[in-house]
Formats: sequence, C-alpha cells, structure tokens
Amino acid sequence: MNSRLVLLLLVSLSLCNASIRDQSIAVKGKLICGSAPAANVRVKLWDEDGGPDPDDLLDQGYTDTQGMFNLKGGTAELTTIDPIFKVYHDCNDSVKPGQRKVRFKLPPSYITEGKVPKKTFDIGVINLETIFENEDRELLTSRRRRHKNWFEDSREDQLVNDFADIMDGL
Repeated sequence: MNSRLVLLLLVSLSLCNASIRDQSIAVKGKLICGSAPAANVRVKLWDEDGGPDPDDLLDQGYTDTQGMFNLKGGTAELTTIDPIFKVYHDCNDSVKPGQRKVRFKLPPSYITEGKVPKKTFDIGVINLETIFENEDRELLTSRRRRHKNWFEDSREDQLVNDFADIMDGL
C-alpha cells in the first residue's frame, strides 16, 4: 500500500513539473521628455501574477544617454506569463515627492517558450510628458535610483531599493 502511494505521489509530481515551462519576453524602445532624450530613467520588466504567486522581476535597468533601453527576461510558470513594462521618471514632475510610475501591458504574442526570447517587442518612442491614464507614483526612491551615476552605492540605498522592489510587486 505504501509503495503505491509513493508511486502515485512521484507520478503526480513529475506531471506537475512537466507542465511548468520556461517563458521569456524582450522589450526595447526609446523614452523622451519633450524633445530631449530621457536619460538615466529606471525601467523594469515584470511578470504580474494574480493570487498568492508573487510577481516576478524579469529584468531592470536604466535608459542610456539617448533614452534607449532593452530589457529581456523570463521565468518558469505553470500558466502563461503576464508581462508588464514599468517606467519610473521625473519628466514634467516639478518638485513632487517620488517619481511618476507608468505601466504598459505587453502583447502576449511576444512571449516565447524557453529561457531566451526569440523576438523583441519594440514599444517605440514614448514621450514621458504625456499624462497616462492609471499613472501612479512611487514614493520610495533612493539617491542611487534617481542619480545612479552620481553616488556610490550604500547599504542604506540598497535596502530602500530592495523594499521598493518588493512594493512594486504588490
């Protein structure tokens, strides 16, 4: 009896593992603020999960001096991933606390099977002067995030960054 139960458990686990699959996505584009490139803007690629499964940070980075970015990442999921591209910026933001946060849902047709994306979604040129519907604010920012090239990394900044990443996933 015990051996049958163990065998049933092993078969169930292997079937569960077989249905979890690696999926990946990539996004690229250019951010501007008015007519100028939006340089050093924080960008993140997420898999937003509903229910008890926490969101997965797939990739993150900053725009270059021309406002260009290229993010790619993947995760293993039982269901199809729900890729979200997030931008954190201060374009036309005067002295308000925190940063403007904008999110874009990416087309599922750009999700590929495997750990490396086979195609890249080109989101185009986005002018961050635009006031986006459902725009949000991120109130926790560190000096490193806002001016990553001007300050040395510190333990305090890293803790703030880690906490903000957790809050982004909620």
